[in-house]
Amino acid sequence: MSEHVEWSDTEAPIPSAPAAVTPADAADAARLVAFGLQPKLQPARDQEYAELLRRYREDPPFARLADAVAAGLGLVVLEVSPRAGMAVTAAEDSVFAVRMGDYARRTSADGGDRFLHGLAHLAVAAMAFPRPEDLADDGYIGRVSVNGVDAFVRQACRRLEERAEEVGENTDPATDAPGLEAAWRIWARRSAAGATKDARRLAGSTTGIVGKAAAFLTDSGFLQRTGDDNGGTYRTTARYQLQVRDMAGSAAMAELLELGVVPVTDGTPTLLPAEDRDDLELAADAGLPFHS
Repeated sequence: MSEHVEWSDTEAPIPSAPAAVTPADAADAARLVAFGLQPKLQPARDQEYAELLRRYREDPPFARLADAVAAGLGLVVLEVSPRAGMAVTAAEDSVFAVRMGDYARRTSADGGDRFLHGLAHLAVAAMAFPRPEDLADDGYIGRVSVNGVDAFVRQACRRLEERAEEVGENTDPATDAPGLEAAWRIWARRSAAGATKDARRLAGSTTGIVGKAAAFLTDSGFLQRTGDDNGGTYRTTARYQLQVRDMAGSAAMAELLELGVVPVTDGTPTLLPAEDRDDLELAADAGLPFHS
């Protein structure tokens, strides 16, 4: 006769309680976020940073803790990887958010020029990653130049002015007209370079504005300067690709790309004929990568 075993007599395994978060864990998570706020720091060159990234990828509770620390600081985690590190961007209510007004004050720009600075950032992003497949390809590296971006915007200005004339819109608004929808018209009027007595380009010229944008993006770890040709040449970083992915839904960026920009490796812009449309204008809230 076989022995009958009562299931009630067997001991069910007791699920192990999750390990308690220690102060050391919290400190490590905060340290990882702090590394992420140093955009020029490369994980490959910092052993502690690389180890914390490995822990984030392999230890889900630690990853959740680091994400919570970032969220508490008003940061959005875009990616955590060896190529980009802990890439974060600031939410609108974050203390780390850079606003267009603040940026304009840093560059000594007046109230009207802040629209031009916003357009410069938009144009850099559009030229760096002009196609959806460029943003989707982690190995893609965009290249731009200061003079190339300025030339691209000026060509876009001419295209937009032609469209405005076709539908009978006012193409000569006041210089201080509010909204980025008028920025392209102001840009077309502004000197491309100008020069100071010592031959430096004027900060208020359009190439000066693009140069300021490129310098800011370089300081922020989004671009890397590669040379001095064409007013300064730059290549994109993994962090910038992630940043542009995050803002690729911008109506203004989409409209600018619809004008037909084609990327060239030296950052020189080329415009192709676009489909006949009468509704192309730069939309408001295009001051990328800033909050309004």
